[in-house]
Amino acid sequence: MKLHDDLPVDHRLSRVYRVGAGLCGTALLVFGCLGLADGLSFFSTDGEPIAGLSSNGLLSLVSIVVAVVLIAGTVIGGNTASTVNITVGTLFVLSGFANLAVLDSSANILAFRIQNVLFSFVMGLVIATFGMYGRVSGRLPYDNPYWRHRHPRPAGRTDAAPVAERPRHASLPGRPA
Repeated sequence: MKLHDDLPVDHRLSRVYRVGAGLCGTALLVFGCLGLADGLSFFSTDGEPIAGLSSNGLLSLVSIVVAVVLIAGTVIGGNTASTVNITVGTLFVLSGFANLAVLDSSANILAFRIQNVLFSFVMGLVIATFGMYGRVSGRLPYDNPYWRHRHPRPAGRTDAAPVAERPRHASLPGRPA
């Protein structure tokens, strides 16, 4: 799917993808920098509280790396930002499930607590929603490049919007259709 040719650089959807990636990336960057500035132990499974969440040096570093990826998506924009948002959002949700499974065990190398798991779920859904906005829906407008890609025009057809079909009602027994 090569929508980068169809989605203009200044398309309004690109702004949504960029704003979402930028805001979430900035929040993660601040969290990661606060953790590293606090001098947290790198592999501690206990963690220290940073901005209401448990963190260690490794989680701070991972947060900074993910923030850089999101901010790179902000800089690039367009469909790349959308794809980055969807991918990172999905990884956040999966991370929430994985870290929920290892809470209170020695395998909890990111020092997650339940508030971190909830944050991971919420942040993942927010990031993915920014990425899917205007891209995944049943009611995309006809000028949307994603709608056009899914509904190519048959040969000889004009650019007019398709006419909605009249809904068919099932007839009741004993009544003509």
